[in-house]
Amino acid sequence: MDVNPYNHAIKLRESGQHDEAKSIFLELADLDPLNASVWYQLAWVHDAMGLEQEAVPYYQKALDLGLPEDERKGALLGLGSTYRTLGMYEQSKNVYIQAIHEFPEQREFQVFHAMVLYNLKQFGKAMEILLTQLSETSEHEGIQQYKRAILFYADKLDHVWS
Repeated sequence: MDVNPYNHAIKLRESGQHDEAKSIFLELADLDPLNASVWYQLAWVHDAMGLEQEAVPYYQKALDLGLPEDERKGALLGLGSTYRTLGMYEQSKNVYIQAIHEFPEQREFQVFHAMVLYNLKQFGKAMEILLTQLSETSEHEGIQQYKRAILFYADKLDHVWS
């Protein structure tokens, strides 16, 4: 049976066999250097291996070559998260601002953006984003009961009424 090496490598990555997946993706990148999806998978497997520094150029190359929408979302999330874990907070923030602009309906970008704002000590803005996401996505009865108040106070956490 002939197995598609790209799909096989994804299955290896998904099953935690990262070294094997990495080897296949590196071979595929040599064979087809303009395949953005292969570069994205290389970034992903490097992240999974804890090789964040090495993942960055692979994410960048995949994004530069142009990815299908679903993979682009994943690559933007992965690159922003990788920058954040490397302490490259401004780069991370910029990736998330771009991602939020491109995909405003994808709430995960807002949450990851809030994390990097926390790292940048922009606590108020981070909390505002998280409270807004919580109140707009939670189906919990208590959250919904107080949704208006949560949204009202989300950007007023430091305000003191006298």
